[in-house]
Amino acid sequence: MSLTLAPSITELNNWSIITVTGPDATDFLQNQLTNSVKSIKPIDLGELALAHTQNRFAGYCSAKGRLMGSFWITRKNTQNESGEVIPEYQLRISSDLAQTLSKRLSMFVLRSKVKVTDQSGHYKVYGLVDINNSMATLVQKIGATGIGVAELPIVQVDGMNCQRYLLTCTTEQETLLQDICSNNLNTAINVWDWLEVQSGIPRVTQSTYEQFVPQMVNMESLKGIDFQKGCYPGQEVVARSQYRGTIKRRLQIGYVDSHNEVAIGTEIFHSEDPQQPCGMVVLSAHHPSIEQRIDIQAECKLEALETGSVHLGSVHGPTIQFASLPYPLIEI
Repeated sequence: MSLTLAPSITELNNWSIITVTGPDATDFLQNQLTNSVKSIKPIDLGELALAHTQNRFAGYCSAKGRLMGSFWITRKNTQNESGEVIPEYQLRISSDLAQTLSKRLSMFVLRSKVKVTDQSGHYKVYGLVDINNSMATLVQKIGATGIGVAELPIVQVDGMNCQRYLLTCTTEQETLLQDICSNNLNTAINVWDWLEVQSGIPRVTQSTYEQFVPQMVNMESLKGIDFQKGCYPGQEVVARSQYRGTIKRRLQIGYVDSHNEVAIGTEIFHSEDPQQPCGMVVLSAHHPSIEQRIDIQAECKLEALETGSVHLGSVHGPTIQFASLPYPLIEI
């Protein structure tokens, strides 16, 4: 069956914004996250935040090196009353973790001149999917209004280049965004969710909170870890995993033949070890063209992929068919 995708825009109720502002915000985040923030170029009003350079993938770990969140982070500069330039960072994160992580980050502010705020009630996040660069003019028009436009890496499926953007608007700007896009795009939350699965880029949620060391979900291969930046919570565990080759689990993309929803955090099992799970579902979405198919991201033991079969929920559950990742893995 051929895949047909159209440009689309949809409100992302499962995404939220945390802001980190203040004179010490850069140093504060530099000491907390897996990736460097010092080299993030600030975006000006109306400017597109380019993937990796101005919109950077990063994680926040516990002291044991387990991911408490993964997110995309941008920076813009503001000025206080005395004219001092103040950085403001926006973390685009799973909405069910926004309150938890903003409180967690706030615990470590101490005497730093930093304010961490869960902006779930102030900002709305929308996702825009552009197919083969057909909506470039619309993207520029949206950015010119002051609505934040952050580029994500391209997802290539069936010969199509699917460019995704995270749009951040205040509740006041939401009507303006809807007016700009009303005659141009279809609403398609399923397409967005499916492309997120196909991207192979993990989004940690409440269901997978503290389940993974970053490399278990391929973050080092997604430019989500800077091994030269210095200390942060869990850094020793992350570095040890990288340089001692202790990672035996990886994020994979696959699918099951089913029309039922697949819950994030569902455990998966190998046919030869029915008692012990070999991984869990990270994200899932219905295939946009095949009715009885659910595509998934799953963190999985590498040895489970060598022989036998892997099943959803139990060894009696649907068989997971795995596919190739859309990016090369950095070998550990």
